[in-house]
Order: sequence, then structure tokens, then C-alpha cells
Amino acid sequence: MRLDSNAFGMRRVIVMGPPGSGKSTLARRLGAARGLPVFHLDQVYFRPGWEPVPDLEFRAEVERLAALSRWVIDGNDTGVIGPRFEAADTLVYLDLPGWPTMSRVIRRLMVSYGRARPDAA
Repeated sequence: MRLDSNAFGMRRVIVMGPPGSGKSTLARRLGAARGLPVFHLDQVYFRPGWEPVPDLEFRAEVERLAALSRWVIDGNDTGVIGPRFEAADTLVYLDLPGWPTMSRVIRRLMVSYGRARPDAA
């Protein structure tokens, strides 16, 4: 049985949780399953070479994204949580213990060393 995302209000979804909890993976899967565009805060915040954008520019871009009619946004940045929370109809918080998230972070570092991840800047 396939659920209609519009029937349950899943048009603007925030995915949060600790590093290594699977935020980006879940965001991509939700976006694909629901036909929603996916935005990763790391890609919005960082320019190539991990150069951060100025705070006002970052906030303006998050506000622009939050104003869109449909999206999944993953990331924890509390400095721009307001625009996302005001617009979202769904919040998913991945609450996992420290040991699996830490092992995922270590594995991710080893596997993606020297490569660009699809959710990274």
C-alpha cells in the first residue's frame, strides 16, 4: 500500500539528529519516496573547500528554501531553526545511542576520504 504524502501533510519535512544517525540518507529516501526536493544544510552553509557563507546569506537562503511549497531539509543548525520549524509540517528526529552513530561517522570518514559525498559541501 502506497501512502499519499499530501494526505498526511508531508510536504515540508525536517530531518534532525546527531552526526552519523542517518539524516542525509533518510532525507534522500523520503524525498525520493514522496517526490520532494531534498536540501542538505551543509551544502547551503559551506562553499567549496568548506568555506562557510556569511551568516546573513545563509539565513536568507534557508528562509528562501523554507518558503518553498515542498521540501525535505536535513541538518541541525539551530541558528536557522526558526524558519524551518515555522514552515514544516513534519519533524523527524533520529534519536540513536552514541555507539552506532560514532561507528557510522568513523566508517563514513574511511569510505569517503578524498571523495565528495552527495550531501556534503
